[in-house]
Order: sequence, then C-alpha cells, then structure tokens
Amino acid sequence: MAFAILREELSCSICLNIYKDPVNLKCGHNFCQVCIDRVLGSQEEDGVYSCPECREEFPGRPDLARNITLRNIIERCVSSLSEETVEGISCAYCVHSPVAAVKSCLHCEASLCEEHLMVHNRSPEHVLSEPSNSLKSRKCSVHKKILEYYCTQDTSCICVTCCLAGEHKGHKVEQLTEASNKKKETLKLILTKMLAKRADIELRVQTLQERRREVRKRSIGVTETVSALFEDIRRQLEDLEKKVLSVVSQHEDQVSIAVSDLIQQLESKKDELSRKMSHIEKVCTMDDPLLVLQEQESGRKDFCDTEKTDNVDRQAYNEKVQNMVGLDEELLWVTIRTGLAGIVSSVKVGMDEVKASDMVLDVNTAENHLIVSTGSKSVSWNRDGTSCPPLPKRFQIYPQVLSTETFTSRNLCIEWEVDHRSGRWSVGMCYPTMDRKGDGSCLGFNPKSWCLQMCGQQCSVIHDGREVYLPHVPNAKRFLMYLEYEAGQLSFCELGDPIRHLHTFTATFSEPLHAACYVWGYNSTITFK
Repeated sequence: MAFAILREELSCSICLNIYKDPVNLKCGHNFCQVCIDRVLGSQEEDGVYSCPECREEFPGRPDLARNITLRNIIERCVSSLSEETVEGISCAYCVHSPVAAVKSCLHCEASLCEEHLMVHNRSPEHVLSEPSNSLKSRKCSVHKKILEYYCTQDTSCICVTCCLAGEHKGHKVEQLTEASNKKKETLKLILTKMLAKRADIELRVQTLQERRREVRKRSIGVTETVSALFEDIRRQLEDLEKKVLSVVSQHEDQVSIAVSDLIQQLESKKDELSRKMSHIEKVCTMDDPLLVLQEQESGRKDFCDTEKTDNVDRQAYNEKVQNMVGLDEELLWVTIRTGLAGIVSSVKVGMDEVKASDMVLDVNTAENHLIVSTGSKSVSWNRDGTSCPPLPKRFQIYPQVLSTETFTSRNLCIEWEVDHRSGRWSVGMCYPTMDRKGDGSCLGFNPKSWCLQMCGQQCSVIHDGREVYLPHVPNAKRFLMYLEYEAGQLSFCELGDPIRHLHTFTATFSEPLHAACYVWGYNSTITFK
C-alpha cells in the first residue's frame, strides 16, 4: 500500500518506470542514468542542454550525480512489495504455516495454494480468479451472488438474480467479458487519439524549441554585429576627437611660439634701453663740462636713432599681434560636423543597405493617372491622366508604379514622405510577375505583394487580400520600409516622435522584389528620400 502511494514519486519521468540507477541534475530532478544519458545525447547536436522536467538550460553537458539515498529507498520498497505479495494473500487452508495463494474462489470467498487448489470443488458455481483480498466486492451486495453481467443502462455490474428478477430486469445487459472487451476497444480509441494529441503537442514543443534556438542564434549574431558596429563608431569618434583636439593644440602652440618670440625681442630691447639709461645717468653725474658735452652729442644722437627705431619696431609689433588670430571655432565645428557625417555614412555602408537615394521609379510601369517627377523620386495622382503607350509592364487599372531595380540578397532601407489630404496611398514590395491589368493587380490584394496602406483615418497592412487593421493611426508624414530578403522579413515604421514600429511581414521570398506604391486622391504625393 505504501509503495503504491509512493510509486509516482519513485518513477522516472522519461521512461515512467521505477528508477534504475537514479542520478540527478543540478536543478534537483532525478532520472534513470540510461534515460538521461539518452536525452543529453540527443541534445548534443544542438549544443543546448536542458532538464526534461523543468526545461532549465545548462551552459554545457551537465554532470550526473548518483542519488544513493533514493536508490536505497527504492530497493527497500521493492523488497517490501515482494514480501507483501507473498505474505499478504495466503492460502486460507494452510493454517500451520502461511503459503502464498495462487487462486481465489469467489463462491467460497477463500484463497487457495497449489496443493489445496488440486482438491477444490470444481462445480460451475465455484468460480476461480486471481488471488485477491477483496473477494466480497466481486459479489452482489443484495443477492450475495457472483457478478456476471453488466447493465449498460445503469452502467453497473450485476448478478443473475438482478438481471432476471431484480431492479435491472428488462434492462440491456451484457456478459462481463463482452462489456469489458467493448470498454477496452473504446479506451484503445481514446488512447489512439491521446497518442496523436500528445505527438502533436510534442511536435509543437519541438517547433517552439527550434524557434527559440533560431531566435537565440540570430540574437547572438545581431549582438555581435551591433557590438562591432558601436566599437567601430567609438573608434571613429575617438579619432575625430583626437583630430579636433590636435587642431586646437597646434593653434595654441603656434600662438605660444609667436608670443614667446615677441616677448624675447621686447626683453632684448628693454635690456638695450636699460644699458643706455645707465650710460646717460653716468654722464649726468660727471663734473667735467667737456666730457659732458662730448657725451651729450653722442647721447642725443643715440636717442634720436632710438625714436626712429621704436616707430619701425612698433609697426612690426602691431602687425605680428594682428596676425595672432584667435581659434577659428566655426571651422572647428565644420570639421566636427563633417566627421560625424562621415561616421554615419560609414555605418550605413557597414550595414550593407541599399540607400533610398539609389532607388528610382520606373515611369514605364506608372498607370496613366500618375505623374512621376523628373528625377523619378516622387509620384503624384492626376485626375485627368495622360496618354501613355500601353506597355506590357504598365499598370492598367490601379494607380501604381514600381521601382526600376529589384532587390534580393542585400538589405533595403527606404524612407518616404507623404503629402496626403484625401484618398488613399500604399507602399510595399511585390514580385515582378505580379499581374498588371487584372482585378488581382492591386498592391497587397494578391499572393505576390505586401503593403502598408492608409485610407482616410484607417491604417492597415495587406497581403494576399487579407487586410489587418492596425490599432495605431500614424499622424506623421515620414515612414520607413526595411527589407531583410534572406531573413524573410519586411517591416514598416512611422518616423515620428517617437519612432514607432507598425508591422512586420514574415515570408519566404521566392522571387526578386520591386518597391511599389499606390497613390490616389487630390494633392496626394509620395516622395522617396
């Protein structure tokens, strides 16, 4: 009895049998060593190891620890179960020493060993069954007779008296064996359906696990790309900073050198004046008139020469000071802006994107009511229309136009601006083989095109005629379409404040893709940036 209660706790969740050589993982769950080795071996190819019970993931193949305590508990429980089986149901006639029973007689309500079974009464009313301690439950509680029939109306087991004269008289009854076989067949059908349902669940779990691995793999790749990108941006920013600071430092050094030269020249002139002043002071202290007068003529001449020289020197000094211009900060900001623009440009090139400026509209595909600008970068709707030659690739019914190029392996990033007051517009992608003149030639309303549409105050995304209305209605004029061809994704964003992701289509693209747009309504224009 105790073993039956604990059986679920002592069973491996993989093979559903009693643990054999139990081991446990770091998460605490136990398994048969053979079972968990098989599971970990199947996970080795993916490189992602996880617990089959709680799905906890491990960085590498986890170590298995033997659970000796659990193994000892199982051995004792199995041993006690064997003893209970032998000693629990003993022969009713072996009174001196207990002997295990091999059969139970429902009529006698007694269990018999091999020896007593040989001499047991074999008349029809003595029905034998497997050894059991609950023989009374196999008899009718009212008539004390063996339960031989099954009442399908009341879904209960009954005896022959219940069937002929009791409360089940007139009911549809079946032999227990027949009813049991029917129930088994029903249960087998249910089991088959459950097996199919479980297989479907397992398949969905496997699909989700594969999806998680794909997302994880892609996340690792994107993380590495973004990290490398920002590392390169940081390096370029540091180089730009060093360049700008070097310009500032060089200018400071040039001015400092020029100032030092002027200071040195002025100090030299100062020393010369001091020398002459000392000489004049010495003459002024002389007592001999002759010597004073002789020195006076020389001093006056030196003084006049000094005045002339001072005028020349002052003019040269002023010119040098004027040449010491301040730092040209405007030029510095131009250098910074140019450097930052170069960094942004290198980032776009590094992302391997096709710039929108590289994309132009094909006037030969434009429907007659569309006017494509001279530079083939914008398109507008005209009510009167034009008379264009009916080329095979020109749209005949809907006001649509395609790009001249098709896109496959590279990522495409297209920005556009909408000047739209009424009517409807759509922007998206389509295959070159999309119909140009039938009812299914409208962008988004066939399996060969995908688009974002604005009609009045409703925004939706459309593919293969299935239109999904978006809860957010954009109020900005600028939008972005981003194509990741190999990844099978086409995304739309609103370039407002803040930037808002609107929708992402997921598909397996099988042909090259054109950029396409639909324009209808007065004063409606789409311009690609």
